[in-house]
Amino acid sequence: MASPEVETVGTGADKAKLAGAAALLLAAFVAYYMLAKQGGLAQWAALLVCVAASVAVFLTSESGKRLLAFGRDSYREIGKVVWPERKEATQMTLYVFGFVLVMAIFLWLTDKTIEWVFYDLILGWRK
Repeated sequence: MASPEVETVGTGADKAKLAGAAALLLAAFVAYYMLAKQGGLAQWAALLVCVAASVAVFLTSESGKRLLAFGRDSYREIGKVVWPERKEATQMTLYVFGFVLVMAIFLWLTDKTIEWVFYDLILGWRK
């Protein structure tokens, strides 16, 4: 049995970037609460600036670059998808609704049959 690939941070600089991004994210929340007396504008400005800096530092790391590459590849793949036409999507939606309706009726009948068997026939409880 093959073990799953475990991706680790390789270089010290990359570890420092990820630690810096985490520290900036923590600083964002600390600044938000420390600036409570300064007013909402100062709080939100500090929060947004620190979060933006944290994201920028993360995106310069190897993990961030891989995330951006994955996003670009995913966007390219979405363009290759053959989407159904309106008529086909409507038909499939109606099939699903029809199936749900048939299953609802089947389950309701099953429930009522079991209720009748247990309460009326076996236990003799009349409603």
